[in-house]
Amino acid sequence: MKTQLLLRLALAFVFLYAGVAILLNPQNWIGFIPDWAVPFGDKTSALKIHGLADIVLGLWILSGWRLKISSAMAFLMLLGILIASGLDEITFRDVGLALAALGLHFYQKEKEIK
Repeated sequence: MKTQLLLRLALAFVFLYAGVAILLNPQNWIGFIPDWAVPFGDKTSALKIHGLADIVLGLWILSGWRLKISSAMAFLMLLGILIASGLDEITFRDVGLALAALGLHFYQKEKEIK
């Protein structure tokens, strides 16, 4: 149970931090969005939606409710970020977070393993 809680806290922190930071200072994040990812051209609105989604997902993971779904969504969101951003100096971070989300998705309680 401690392992699952630590994974939930770690992922929730990342999503909550990013979501709040995006909403407070979208100009700091706008450069991370490639032009092709927002065909209608309004990167600020897209960022605000993404920031809100990050906060909702972080709270959802933190709650532990329907964890298989929320962790799968976290993995898919991080995979999308990896695809959109391509390989750069921070790819390792997003790969690690995506794999942590996937690990949380497939996590089994210690009692079930024995």
